[in-house]
Amino acid sequence: MAQSDLTRVVEPACRKLADSLHYELVDVELAREGASRYLRIYINKPDGITLNDCETYHRAVAPLVERVDYDFLEVCSPGIDRPLKKQKDYDDHVGSRVEVHLYRPIDKCRRFEGELLGLEDGVVRVMTAAGEKSFTLKEISLCKPLIEITEEDLELEDEAADLTADADEEGVEPDDGQE
Repeated sequence: MAQSDLTRVVEPACRKLADSLHYELVDVELAREGASRYLRIYINKPDGITLNDCETYHRAVAPLVERVDYDFLEVCSPGIDRPLKKQKDYDDHVGSRVEVHLYRPIDKCRRFEGELLGLEDGVVRVMTAAGEKSFTLKEISLCKPLIEITEEDLELEDEAADLTADADEEGVEPDDGQE
């Protein structure tokens, strides 16, 4: 199946199903890895995707994509550092720190970091340490959020580990947020 068929036929069916289950369809891709073809469907929701969400969507979408020639069907979360591809992705990340990778270097540099100012008319604007830079979408091989772990994040992780250790000592099962 050609990418255009995937976009024209499969993606709308996947989107309709995702909407009915209150998920956001983030992306659909058909990727070759070695001798295998993977049909990957990325879904999301405001409070994050769980394994149960992926399983529910997988069971529901499998009959809808049986015409696609693939070896493996994967339904997964796009991850916190998912690449920005669509206008909505860029709009949602305005003000966030991003890293931009280019196909060809500009001023001998292929990777830039900075605050995303936005995407308008096919041009991505980023405020870097050296000032504002603009890149056309055709120049960009990858643009994704920059994940920064702070001391505060590490302290919160330590506190969570302490709570889990305390619960283990008391014989209480820690609450993992899953039912």
